[in-house]
Amino acid sequence: MMEGDWQPLRDVGFGDTECLKVRHIVGLFNYLTRVADGFGLKLDVKTEQARSIGKVLLSPG
Repeated sequence: MMEGDWQPLRDVGFGDTECLKVRHIVGLFNYLTRVADGFGLKLDVKTEQARSIGKVLLSPG
């Protein structure tokens, strides 16, 4: 990433601390997705169906 990539967040009032928190969350999800893929984990049926039609799940289960 480049400094300019953070500008949209800064434009809505995010400071260095908030940008760092966003970076950590995004990095964690990136890591967990790769680990899940590496282990061959699959989505549950309801989540897979929602994903295939582009539906947003509002609650688990």
